[in-house]
Amino acid sequence: MDIEHTYANYVDNKAVKKIQALEKETGTLIMAYATPYVSADLSPEQLKKIEELEKELCVRLVAYKTHGDVHS
Repeated sequence: MDIEHTYANYVDNKAVKKIQALEKETGTLIMAYATPYVSADLSPEQLKKIEELEKELCVRLVAYKTHGDVHS
């Protein structure tokens, strides 16, 4: 599987293959992301919009600060 590296340039194809092998071994889907991620401080209105979109799409969404905002 080729992955789009626009947002995941820290994971090369060798790393993807290792993750896929572990997924196969464990029978799970594994998500990789760079750290440190810090949860975003959302207003009640922003949180409501996220919750509404979660319901509409039947997914769970997680809001993190952008890389530039991690230490602020």
